[in-house]
Amino acid sequence: MTAVFADDELAEFIQSFTSLNLPSAAATGADALRMATVERTKTRPRGPQLNHVRDVRIAPAGPTVRIYRPTIAATGVLVYFHGGGWVIGDLDTHDRACRRLAASSTVTVVAVDYRRAPEDPWPAAIDDAVTAVRWVASAPQELGPTNGRIGVAGDSAGGLIAALTALRLRDDAPDVSLDAQFLLYANTDLTNSGASMETEGHGYGLEVADIEWFNTQWVPDRTAWTDPWISPLYAEDLVGLPRTVVVTCEHDPLRNQGEVYAQRLADAGVPTVVRREPGMVHNFMLWDLISLACAVAADRVADDVASQLTTHDVHT
Repeated sequence: MTAVFADDELAEFIQSFTSLNLPSAAATGADALRMATVERTKTRPRGPQLNHVRDVRIAPAGPTVRIYRPTIAATGVLVYFHGGGWVIGDLDTHDRACRRLAASSTVTVVAVDYRRAPEDPWPAAIDDAVTAVRWVASAPQELGPTNGRIGVAGDSAGGLIAALTALRLRDDAPDVSLDAQFLLYANTDLTNSGASMETEGHGYGLEVADIEWFNTQWVPDRTAWTDPWISPLYAEDLVGLPRTVVVTCEHDPLRNQGEVYAQRLADAGVPTVVRREPGMVHNFMLWDLISLACAVAADRVADDVASQLTTHDVHT
């Protein structure tokens, strides 16, 4: 059966990408993969102008964050973790996506430059993520006025970081209250469970073999992949997590594991919205210039964020 994509532009892009028959992530290696993402980023227009964009290093030894403030008025704050298999991606690769997200949602976005594998494997990225959320919750002057609402979000590997951050904060930081989490085509199980790994695992822009390689860079010990602090799908207790929006894509090998996690959240009593984007593929948050359907799907995410984080009391 011929796959149906969200629009003709996306279909043409995926066909062209697949025809390149690029070497695997394992054969390419982390350094070359990173250089390639840097080159692609240079060709991408910056995105919407915002009221304020600033890089801040969290003292004394925390990560650098980039604050995207769309307005001088009080806003909610979304702490965002970029995708890239915990190996590639950085503040610049997701700069345009974060600008669009902040502008469309009117929420301040704080993107986190967490440590990456293989130099810094799990749990370094989670430690940085928790540090960033704690910093936001302390209402630092650099953020400006907020309305008291905080969410976490991420795409792909960043979605897993968001999910694990929410779990750790629930258990270890009851003083930090999250209002929402947004998991965008996220990993939730490093063992790669789900039928979509087979049905959508080749020819849609994200190969199963590459997922396996990225997983191994982040957690070299495969026997640890079922640890619930690595794969949240294995967590026994999901009660008490914040309101959740899970967005999956029809043609994404990670689709099933994301949707199973959404069902487990709902079963635990967590208010959960799950939306499968029809005809869509992994990585749409970065492809608004490639396909109108990708841009519209990203705008739906901004609407989700606005619906959860744009009300509450004002804090200065």
